[in-house]
Amino acid sequence: MHGFEEAGPALPDDPNDRRPWYKLLTRYHWFVLIVAALGWLFDCLDQQLFILARPQAMGELLKHLKSDPVAFKLWTQNAGDIATSVFIAGWATGGLIFGMLGDRIGRAKTMVITILLYSMFTGLSSLSQSVYDFAFYRFLTGLGVGGEFAVGVALVAEVMPTRARPFALSLLQALSAFGNISAALINWQLGLMEGEGLESISFLPSFLATPWRIMFLIGALPALLALVIRRRLKEPEQWAKASHDGAVTKQLGSYSELFSDPLWRKHALFGLMLACSGVIGLWAVGFYTPDLIRQVQTKPLTEGVYQREIAAAATAKDATRETQLTSIHQLWKTGKESEISADLADIKKKIDAEVKRELTKYQSLTSIAINIGAFCGMFGFGALSQVIGRKPTFAIALIAAFGMTIYVFLTLQHMWQIFVLVPIMGFCQLSLFGGYAIYFPELFPTRLRSTGTSFCYNVGRFVAALGPVVKMGLNMAFSKYDEPLRYAGATMCVVFLIGLFALPFLPETKGKPLPE
Repeated sequence: MHGFEEAGPALPDDPNDRRPWYKLLTRYHWFVLIVAALGWLFDCLDQQLFILARPQAMGELLKHLKSDPVAFKLWTQNAGDIATSVFIAGWATGGLIFGMLGDRIGRAKTMVITILLYSMFTGLSSLSQSVYDFAFYRFLTGLGVGGEFAVGVALVAEVMPTRARPFALSLLQALSAFGNISAALINWQLGLMEGEGLESISFLPSFLATPWRIMFLIGALPALLALVIRRRLKEPEQWAKASHDGAVTKQLGSYSELFSDPLWRKHALFGLMLACSGVIGLWAVGFYTPDLIRQVQTKPLTEGVYQREIAAAATAKDATRETQLTSIHQLWKTGKESEISADLADIKKKIDAEVKRELTKYQSLTSIAINIGAFCGMFGFGALSQVIGRKPTFAIALIAAFGMTIYVFLTLQHMWQIFVLVPIMGFCQLSLFGGYAIYFPELFPTRLRSTGTSFCYNVGRFVAALGPVVKMGLNMAFSKYDEPLRYAGATMCVVFLIGLFALPFLPETKGKPLPE
């Protein structure tokens, strides 16, 4: 294995080599790509676990408000938005800190630190007892999540042959969809297990036997990847050379250097503007699609469960149960659930559990659908940008994300749309992130690559952290409608158009070597 680690690029880095890009890669190239992809995949697993666990977590941590249904609904939704904003703010902060460290102490060392950080605090999130410590753990998790992307793409960009670089980076980003899909499958399976009693998992303390807590415990497992990285991964040759250059060493990871040079400053500021479109659009709009389907389908799924249970009781000729279910159903339809008598409470509890399982299933399917589209979109960005260029591809992606997201949020109603429209929306929205992985490392020199990439990708998150708060205000503005999230999300889609104004001021980097 030692020989494998030390093996450098066995094939010449010749931009004119016409072989397929994947044939340009050595075993070590593949090792680097797989390690970086796993780091980012698990990073995205953590993000998606949080998104899917958020409604359940807020419901449990604020259960003392359940006696007032109106206040409970309002505070659980608002607390979820605030926790999201805190998480994104931690992400932005970590991105700035670890992006700089990635240039100063090395890509591989920084990657180990970030993976350990987000794994540890994801696990600790499962122990939360209030919305306050939950938000605190999410902020600390965000520190690690924010730092991982910049060092990962800088590492891959510097190791790969020139012509293979955009394909490798788009594949790195596309594989993150499997982290999101894994989170959705975990959420779905735990939703099914909940109906059978998670307390039966004997090795867990009783207070941890809830789906959202188990999800966060699972999110702690990526820490094991850090052990592999620490033992096998070496620093890129470009960074090693820059770090031993006395004149350059003083400038490694320097924000003052980034902003004192007019060219790098211009790339950083307009790159940030470009990133804001995708980051805000995804976190303030796109990632609320599973919540929207849950909101839209609550009434029809509840009605369906009641009809199914009543029909089953009639088939079994159980007149007593049929009468009880009909009574509970009528109280639910008229909004008088508080009048359900104590002797019917257990039946109502079982009905609620069945509805929750159904909602969790469709919430998970929505997340999977988004990420199937995302995988194709992120890898597709790399292929198209190699043909028509980075900037034209970004322009197409931004306009497509704007139009498709508005359409989905205004029309999402039926189950078939999850499997048709939602993947197309995921393709359009997430293709932008494939572009960020390819484009941002091409804007900065080796000594500032991780710093500049992290600045573009993560400072936008400070703005994005306000997105859920703005959406919260829009939800209140549209509160007279039955589904305020639908109209709040559609309104915020205008953010996708911001990136169009940055493109004229940024360079086209297709076919050019990384700046030194």
